[in-house]
Amino acid sequence: MQQRRLAARPGRFRLSALALAIAAAPVGAVEENVVALEHIEVVGQAASIDAALNDQRDSDSVQSTVHADGVAQLPDENVAEAAQRLPGVSIERDQNEGRFVSVRGLGPDLNSVTINGTLVPAPESGRRAVALDVLPAELVQSLSVVKTLTPDMDANSLGGTIEVESLSAFDHDGLFYTLSSEASHDENTGENSPKFSGAISQRFSLGDGIDNFGVAAAYSWSDRDFGSDNVETGGDWDFEDGPRLEGAELRDYEISRERTGFGLNFDYRPDDYSSYYLRTLYSRYADSETRNAAGVEFADPLAPGGSGEAEGWRELKDRTEIQTIRSYVLGGERLLGPWTLKGQVGYSRSSENSRGLGSAVFESDEEFEDAGFTSRAKPHLNIGSGFFSADGFSFDEAEMARERTTDTERNLKLDLARDYELSGHAAQVKFGGKLSRRDKDNDTDIWTYEDLDEYGLSDAQLAMSGYTSGTVHYGLGNFGPGLSASRIRALLGGLDRDDFYDEEESRVNDYDMKEDIDAAYLMHSLDIGDLRIIAGMRYERTRFEARGSGIRDGDFESIDERNTYDHWLPGLHLRYRLGENTQVRAAITNSVVRPTFGQLAPGFVIDGDEASFGNPNLSPLESRNFDLGIEHYLGRAGVVSAFLFYKDIDNFAYNTDLAGSGVWADFSEANTYANGDRADLWGLELAWSQKFDWLPAPWNGLLVGGNLTFTHSEASISSRDPDSGRKRHRDIDLPNQSKRVGNLMLGWEDDRLSLRLSLNYKSDYLQEVAGIDDEDHDLYVDDQTFVDFSARYSLTPNLQLSFEAQNLTDEHYYVYSGHRSFNAQYEEYGPTYKVGLTLVNF
Repeated sequence: MQQRRLAARPGRFRLSALALAIAAAPVGAVEENVVALEHIEVVGQAASIDAALNDQRDSDSVQSTVHADGVAQLPDENVAEAAQRLPGVSIERDQNEGRFVSVRGLGPDLNSVTINGTLVPAPESGRRAVALDVLPAELVQSLSVVKTLTPDMDANSLGGTIEVESLSAFDHDGLFYTLSSEASHDENTGENSPKFSGAISQRFSLGDGIDNFGVAAAYSWSDRDFGSDNVETGGDWDFEDGPRLEGAELRDYEISRERTGFGLNFDYRPDDYSSYYLRTLYSRYADSETRNAAGVEFADPLAPGGSGEAEGWRELKDRTEIQTIRSYVLGGERLLGPWTLKGQVGYSRSSENSRGLGSAVFESDEEFEDAGFTSRAKPHLNIGSGFFSADGFSFDEAEMARERTTDTERNLKLDLARDYELSGHAAQVKFGGKLSRRDKDNDTDIWTYEDLDEYGLSDAQLAMSGYTSGTVHYGLGNFGPGLSASRIRALLGGLDRDDFYDEEESRVNDYDMKEDIDAAYLMHSLDIGDLRIIAGMRYERTRFEARGSGIRDGDFESIDERNTYDHWLPGLHLRYRLGENTQVRAAITNSVVRPTFGQLAPGFVIDGDEASFGNPNLSPLESRNFDLGIEHYLGRAGVVSAFLFYKDIDNFAYNTDLAGSGVWADFSEANTYANGDRADLWGLELAWSQKFDWLPAPWNGLLVGGNLTFTHSEASISSRDPDSGRKRHRDIDLPNQSKRVGNLMLGWEDDRLSLRLSLNYKSDYLQEVAGIDDEDHDLYVDDQTFVDFSARYSLTPNLQLSFEAQNLTDEHYYVYSGHRSFNAQYEEYGPTYKVGLTLVNF
């Protein structure tokens, strides 16, 4: 068989940039050049969608993709918000910024994230999910969500694997660079924020080669100041005699988030049969949050409109979290006749450093008379004016905290494939293996300050009036004075902090967990006419170890738990072309998703008849997945598709109370995590995109797209009745699973102007399960619909002006307890507006 050559990567982004420049030229110049006219047809939104659909069409898996120019055209702050536009994808938001990605309605911890082919570990101490808001969108060349895994892929995702690819010099021809500046305005706080980004790439000639060595770099920096207004109960409702409310609090957030991202990539292609690369990425995310809270606790639970005595309190939280991700990937590919050898070494390290004032609480000296509230969904306090004054509040307690989490992933991967003919049909056998070593540790230090009068501080020194910082600007009503972080720190700084070190809380949260995975696979591909078959088997062996400390009635105990398990994971993929533009896909795959690190944490606290603890012996979630779908491509930027999927799930993890059973028979509380019996999830994913370029002007610039995913799940949980000892069951939805997720996009573009209106919808979902017989206190996140708008105008062939508006409908965040009428949390953000300028040169 003749030796093949490595296929050159198409310069899709370069084509879009070139088209943008030509589109801005005078009309007469375009008419004189037929080639230029062709480039104009692929400019902007349609070009990026078309490039992404080509990747989707050729993929062996069911996947959805967005390209770098597509990311830049959406009103998105980060990678997570860019991903939410894809079919079947939604996001979890924090302070109205997208953070974690959900796929097909499944929770973020059931997905995995890779950067340039290597797994990204999670900065946060208890999660596997990677908060993708730490990755600025400017560092990404392409973003794909793979929903069916082939045997040569890691099997550690149930919803999908989010694959991030960074910039390469071989994505462009010759010198390319782009510079952008942006200013945003937060309507809620009135704050203005800057952002700068840029990218550059160039190819060089080494040795006898021509343009065979490439260097690409990208940089992004932003510092966003914004805030939100909140009222919440935490689900603190008494439903036995009510419903009646036990307490509520008002919260005002002032937030600053600084993001810095940098990527430097090298590619070397010495000949037509080999290529080598080094991918590096660094991202730093600093989140500074000041939260003032004012709350009440009613002496007796109250109904709306009722009144009674209440205690009041004020609280300040002022902390900074810094998350970093470092990723280095060295790899290459070599053609050896009919054989293709690929190798890759990856190293990724994520960390989170958090420190600051965890809380400072001032309590009212006397109870407030005739206190009450109106509205169960958005409680409004009816209380005396003294509650909104600093007078009458005194210092109660404070907590200073420092926490460092690191999560390190090292892996080595080798793949070997051989192309050959089988009975006259093109075939390939591929096999390989991967060694993965992961180490996650957490170190916490907590200082608890209380009973300060024993340290010689007078009542006047502990009065709240000496620690205020002016009136809080609270958009949901009256709030009164806020607390000053600097003044409280000065108070605590005058004390010997060693006297207040909380050894119990510090040690019980410390842990070191190791997870080693050895994997091997064998797969075979066969093309029989229009049918492509991929069949194979993957084997994964996991060795897990968790070390930490527990405390039993004041005494510390060391913990060292180990667990080993293996999985055989067969897979079958079929793709059949019904015609030039239509194909059918089917897949049967298997997944294994390990529990979160918070669920596996070894620490425990046992105090009398109450206990709380992690469960290092949890079994991993196992799932058999079935996918069937059809895709029909409608020309440039056009597709209509429908996919059915079903997942048969065992061993999903959930929180439970084991009190009354086994060794916990005499306990009133024993809160931990357990494996559920089983769960089923099935759904339908629909997508449509089309550019109406055959219509007469100006309608030929119209671009419409939409997708909608329906899912339904059935899961069963169980626990022992503490009185009878009998096992109790309850059917629930899978936590974090939305039944409906959808996007709608209406766009229009011509040679200079590009407009896009985007709508993103996510239905309500179960956030947290309460006791097995306490459905009323299950927490649900309400449905949300976000509307965004973007406009871009080419001032010159190389200069573009942009305007973006986020959350035009001022959508809020609402969590309810059991029924939509009962508040657990309500939060408002307001719209954000951005204006930017981008220079492109190539």
